[in-house]
Amino acid sequence: MHRDRFYTLSASCPDQVGIIARVTGFIAEHGGWILESSFHADEVTGRYFMRIEIKADSLPFLLAEFRERFGRDVAEPLSMHWRIADSAVKKRVVVMVSKQEHCLYDLLARWQSKELDIEIPCVISNHDTFKGFVEWHGIPFIHVPVNKDNKAAAYAEIQRIFEDVRGDTMVLARYMQILSPELCDALAGKIINIHHSFLPSFVGAKPYHQAYERGVKLIGATCHYVTSELDQGPIVEQDVIRIDHSDSPDDMVRYGKDIEKTVLARGLRYHLEDRVLVHGNKTIVFR
Repeated sequence: MHRDRFYTLSASCPDQVGIIARVTGFIAEHGGWILESSFHADEVTGRYFMRIEIKADSLPFLLAEFRERFGRDVAEPLSMHWRIADSAVKKRVVVMVSKQEHCLYDLLARWQSKELDIEIPCVISNHDTFKGFVEWHGIPFIHVPVNKDNKAAAYAEIQRIFEDVRGDTMVLARYMQILSPELCDALAGKIINIHHSFLPSFVGAKPYHQAYERGVKLIGATCHYVTSELDQGPIVEQDVIRIDHSDSPDDMVRYGKDIEKTVLARGLRYHLEDRVLVHGNKTIVFR
């Protein structure tokens, strides 16, 4: 069922008495209709987190005026970090891929069926393997080769492309290159990766073979934000599957691909729906 247009307010601030009353009171004062709300208090850090969906046409002003009034009357007095998004504005997702197709195929299928209601302004790859497939979908394909001699220039070009197409989020759909620290810092909180292991175990190359050699009983995948520290960014979503001694490395790779697709799609959806709030190296995910 199609939902009416709504605004999504997500915020965090130092925990104190009356936060919910201040925020919801402001919304109610202007006739705002709350569709969904989630809250979490972190007793260790003393920080409070929230996510609220507001029916857009219940407010007497546009989003720009909401930002101005809420910022002045509520956010500033509470020392709040906050953002608000409009469901009518589709997020623009730049997809990065190398030579493994399963996550790319899955994301484009979800995009084409409107399960992921997003814009994909381009797909960027360090190989031209999927050029025909991507262009068949009507999506521009950009080949940016990466080698040991041109990495700085290549990642500067990728950042330029991302900014030129007004990207909101970058998804590494099994993009098998390590991004530069400069790119990670410039797009902090905007790059999502799928790691083919259950972090923090078995980082780096061939994690399923590492897992096989250790005789593990669970394998999984992890969707996380990219930082300059390899495979150590804040975790958004994870899943696992049980295996046993009869499963070969090839079996594990096959199982893993299925998990990677679903975990990446779930993690991306949580991010796009502003359900993820990052705090340090952890996340609060309001599912």
